[in-house]
Amino acid sequence: MVVAGESRKWMILVATIWIQAFTGTNLDFSSYSTNLKSVLDISQVELNYLSVASDMGKAFGWCSGVCLLYFPTWVVLFIAALMGFFGYGFQWLVIQKIIALPYFLVVVSSLLAGCSICWFNTVCYVLCIKNFPTNTQLALSLSISFNGVSAALYHLIANSIDPHDNRIYLLLNALVPLVISVIALFAIIHPLPPKAIQNHSANFLFQIALAIFTGLYLLISSSVSLNVYNARFALFGAILLLVLPLVTPGTVYVKEWAQKLTNSSLELEEWNTGLIAKDELEFIETETPSTNKILNYGNSYQARKEEDFYSNVVFKDRLLVLGEEHSTRSLIRRWDFWLYYVAYLCGGTIGLVYSNNLGQISEALGYNSEVSSLVSLYSACSFFGRLLSTTPDFLQDKMYYARTGWLALALIPTPTAFILLVLSGSKTTLTAATAMIGLSSGFVFSAAVSITSELFGPNRAGVNHNILITNIPIGSLLYSLLAALVYEANISDAVLRDGSMVCIGRNCYYETFLWWWLISLVGLVSSSLLYLRTKDAYNRSEKHKNRSETTLETFFSSYDRN
Repeated sequence: MVVAGESRKWMILVATIWIQAFTGTNLDFSSYSTNLKSVLDISQVELNYLSVASDMGKAFGWCSGVCLLYFPTWVVLFIAALMGFFGYGFQWLVIQKIIALPYFLVVVSSLLAGCSICWFNTVCYVLCIKNFPTNTQLALSLSISFNGVSAALYHLIANSIDPHDNRIYLLLNALVPLVISVIALFAIIHPLPPKAIQNHSANFLFQIALAIFTGLYLLISSSVSLNVYNARFALFGAILLLVLPLVTPGTVYVKEWAQKLTNSSLELEEWNTGLIAKDELEFIETETPSTNKILNYGNSYQARKEEDFYSNVVFKDRLLVLGEEHSTRSLIRRWDFWLYYVAYLCGGTIGLVYSNNLGQISEALGYNSEVSSLVSLYSACSFFGRLLSTTPDFLQDKMYYARTGWLALALIPTPTAFILLVLSGSKTTLTAATAMIGLSSGFVFSAAVSITSELFGPNRAGVNHNILITNIPIGSLLYSLLAALVYEANISDAVLRDGSMVCIGRNCYYETFLWWWLISLVGLVSSSLLYLRTKDAYNRSEKHKNRSETTLETFFSSYDRN
């Protein structure tokens, strides 16, 4: 039986891809931060506060989840677009010296801009979860991965206009997301009926293959020096690659009408006799309350009373089943949540802070001309890290491994990268470390949404995930302040550049890298403990899934024989 509107859900996924691709505007902060510092005549500590203010917007991200409970998705989308328009717009007016604002108002505008990014993300999360219940993790990972190419895309757009003016990034950050929101409006303005849900993994394989090619294209384009004309040609190719995902909804639409025309009588007969297609039965099986009854073993958290230290620490009140809904109160009372929180804080967030300081790090190590290339490299590697988070879904039939285990593995490159930066300040080391941190943090950003949905329930994932990412402004403040204090302490090695004092030499960030290495190790330990506590819940969920699939196969085999 053909499900009407199946092509529309793929159109919605393409819309979330476009939104994510052009709203990761926080990733290009390093491209214009030096100019902003010079115009405002502020210290490194004050500049870092602007970066922190942008991340602080995520502390209000939970508001977007609440708004989505009461307002249509397109309304929340345009609220996000307007916040970004005014937040980045005022900063552009300041950096162009068109208006003069006190430092406090620049901080507020940065906060508003950061808040818009979080609202955009929440819109995409909710659209993916609602429209792809049987492939939620794949839809989320694919959509979120494109957020990692934003810096590379903006780098191409800026070079296409004026490669010598970094101030243009702020203008692009204000205008482009607003334009993309208008385009995406046509796909998301009408809600999709629940019956339009099916499972088509083959389409995801095509989309992910196309995403990999897009990422490689942007990585190569951003790693070579391009003049205005070559940059425009490269930008045209990038836009073409972003349009190509429309092939999937177009193909599905054609198949829908072809099947409707050729099989209409058969469909009517199946409907009248009460037959249900296997894909629909799989979806109904996942969504029916009976599933929760099968999974409900009583209390979802088990208080272990063993006397030994290991059991009390590792297994106390651990999660036993996946998908149980958690209110805010129950969420913050769970040890699993706080282990998860610390792993994100000391893993993914520290990678984001590194990217925000990449401009000053490159400048201090003597690679000022490489800032844009390094930012684009981080962005591209973050993109591939997000795509890698789909690995558990594609390998689960051959090698099942709890998603929290993949999270722990993904955090290993971050401390490795920081210890390399402690040992060497060469260009090769900086490039390799940037790539490793980009891959690691990208995986965390993408996988975290799926993990939140699995551990604490899909229906409140929008609110619960925004509670989780309150760690970003906290970590941004602490880690950036640490970096700024170390930077200012070594200002004796400074030179005057563009009217401001710039620290030069490895000492400017040596102690920072050492501290960041120790902090990232804490994140790795925390994620490992989370895996130990949740692996049984994942194994139990996988066994139940396998039993359900076996039952379905037996049912249809029996039906075919009859």
